[in-house]
Amino acid sequence: MPPVFRFAPSPNGYLHLGHALSALLNAEGAKAAAGRLLLRIEDIDEARCRPEYKAAIYEDLTWLGIAWARPVRRQSEHYGDYRAALARLDVMGLTYRSYETRSEIGRAAAGYDPDGAPLYPGRLNTIIGADERRRRSDAGEPYALRLDMAAAVARTGALTWEETGAGPSGDTGSIAAEPTAWGDVILARKETPTSYHLAVVVDDAAQGVTDVVRGRDLFPATSVHRLLQVLLGLPAPRYHHHRLILDAEGVKLSKSTSATGLRELRARGATAADIRKAVGLD
Repeated sequence: MPPVFRFAPSPNGYLHLGHALSALLNAEGAKAAAGRLLLRIEDIDEARCRPEYKAAIYEDLTWLGIAWARPVRRQSEHYGDYRAALARLDVMGLTYRSYETRSEIGRAAAGYDPDGAPLYPGRLNTIIGADERRRRSDAGEPYALRLDMAAAVARTGALTWEETGAGPSGDTGSIAAEPTAWGDVILARKETPTSYHLAVVVDDAAQGVTDVVRGRDLFPATSVHRLLQVLLGLPAPRYHHHRLILDAEGVKLSKSTSATGLRELRARGATAADIRKAVGLD
């Protein structure tokens, strides 16, 4: 079977230079390996994802000279797949609901996950009492569906992944996964049937992805993805985490910080060749 690469942006803003680097590396990797490039639209955040951003993704990629295989997978059309995965984890006794608010967790957290979010204290060290938990449940209040990390790791044992790129510390080759650094990660919420962590492993398996090429900021998350892959009996792709495009202050480009979009650069007269040069692919 030929290798399968994928580019998976979220339509919650316009693509910027960081996205261009990732998309171009995936396209070139697929071409060099005589494989296929897939496009996936990660639109589970329905409050922020908009049709105009989705249309702009197609326009920007076409302008860059990138072609992808059809059909395009949209996460919002596959909620049933994520519910089925959650059901499997639930049967194993690995999921539970937490009703604490973000502020309650922030006050009680003993540490932070690799993304800097407060760590939930765990299934056996809940912040609110049983009576309050029952009240919030009966009232239909929002909740997060979490993975019991201790039980999950006890089931899988030690895990590794194959890294052909490099992590923040230059790690490459066979990488030891450290999912416990994330604590009891959120797999879904009451109003959202999946999280990024769950959706990405289900999608990669469903699409037959063999090579995941993405930014180095997602290197730590691979530990959680490997854990979920083993728990769900899904294949493990090869991973390649590439360098990030930084702004003048050394901060990663981001939609949340209003990084200049490719469409704006195009409007200023930039060419696809200019973009390649700007991201170091001259």
